[in-house]
Amino acid sequence: MTDRLELDGQRLTLADLVHVARCMPVPGGRAAADLGLTAQSRAEVERSRAWVVSVLHGERAIYGVNTGFGSLARVRIDPDQTSQLSRNLIRSHAAGVGPDAPDEVVRATMLLRANALARGASGCTLALVETLLAMLTAGVTPRVPSLGSCGSSGDLAPLSHIGLVVFGEGGHARFGGVKLSGPEAMQRAGIPTLVPAAKEGLAMTNGAQMTTAIAALALFDGERLVADAEVAAAMSIEALRGVTRAFHPGVHALRPYPGAIRTAARLLELLAGSTLTNSIPDKIQDAYSLRCTPVILGAVRDQLRFAREVVDIEINSVTDNPVILMDEPGELNRAFSAGLFHGEPVGMACESARIAIAELASLSERRLFRLTTGSLSARLPPALASAGGGEDGLGMLFPQTTAASLVSENKAIGWPSTLDSIPTCEDQEDHVAMSTTAAWRFRETVENSRRVVAIELLSAARALRYRLADDPTLVLGAGSAAMMPRLAVILDAGLTPGEEIERCTERILQA
Repeated sequence: MTDRLELDGQRLTLADLVHVARCMPVPGGRAAADLGLTAQSRAEVERSRAWVVSVLHGERAIYGVNTGFGSLARVRIDPDQTSQLSRNLIRSHAAGVGPDAPDEVVRATMLLRANALARGASGCTLALVETLLAMLTAGVTPRVPSLGSCGSSGDLAPLSHIGLVVFGEGGHARFGGVKLSGPEAMQRAGIPTLVPAAKEGLAMTNGAQMTTAIAALALFDGERLVADAEVAAAMSIEALRGVTRAFHPGVHALRPYPGAIRTAARLLELLAGSTLTNSIPDKIQDAYSLRCTPVILGAVRDQLRFAREVVDIEINSVTDNPVILMDEPGELNRAFSAGLFHGEPVGMACESARIAIAELASLSERRLFRLTTGSLSARLPPALASAGGGEDGLGMLFPQTTAASLVSENKAIGWPSTLDSIPTCEDQEDHVAMSTTAAWRFRETVENSRRVVAIELLSAARALRYRLADDPTLVLGAGSAAMMPRLAVILDAGLTPGEEIERCTERILQA
């Protein structure tokens, strides 16, 4: 992304979001990004705000502007009490519990909320959007508990905890690596807190931005993980002296799923030049975990492509209730109450993406099992252990156990959260998304699966070392040749297996 990022509610990219979320500014140093609004966005925000102000003293009931919230929508509020109404909403909904959400998730949530407001369909003040952007630029990150959101009406509790800091109502925030009270963090950063105006309680809290933040970051990592899993697969196929005819483009043209075609082609690229593949006379085909890799990882690619389509829409969507439509002809009441805050679209995308990533890990573990099982590995040492129990002890026997545990954990959290719904708000909110839970589970599955792929990479590298030791004239495929020196730095560092796995996860899979 460029140094200057101007929001308009329509052109934010996933790459922009990840950059802002993960590049924490250093107090006194250069900001991670110069954030602002386009001139058109500023005009649209002020335009919808002017309409909200114009109807405050009118007879028409406008939800959340001069009425109560949720099941109290029919209760009229005196115009002089609308600021207090917004303040009460923020304070009452700040009911999150549990461990703090990671800073990157909170920062992504704040950027997404600012981008939704930047569209100019929320009726908030320009100051609210600018304050969120100023906090991101300065590095003021509110403490947001990770539990307590059903994803409808959006992520009310998480966004309210951000609102506590924005509106000077308390809360806590991190600034300069130190946890402070919300007001002190804002004061140190030189950012004035706001007095919430009419409708700004809703503008701050209505929307599934935390769900989307978690999902977007996990999706970004998941997309990269597919590429890493293809490298691991190629290395394992090579170490197991696999057959490459299953990856022929003519084969996959007969069942033309885009993901499978792409994965098959990439496997052939990674295996190009190898003298280990196709080296067992009369071997016609491999086990499913090798032969079906393009079909399975291709399906993963296709599911993540669907999730990307959903996330790309959501990060540039308005999710308020009501929304303010300033250009609808013949409408005196510009406020439309609807359900754009409902997290179901993102929640469902998280479910399919999570299942896909879990299958990626399951497939990786099956190849790993073959590498470490003497009777299945084309005569590699059992467990990839040195003869006589050398420095590597039991080889990769227990890392395979770790992988099995992680794959099982993915299965344990596999129940679709979006199938569940418990009514809230006196049955006004009688069907909720549970999308935030779906997003957290997607994130956890990606983290588990990254470690499984790391274990496969380490095991395949060890296996290829045995092959080369037996026959130094062997030529590795293009992918293995490029990856082996990077993995050697880890394998030769004298680390415990757990340390090897974590270092590979951090340094190889995030490179």
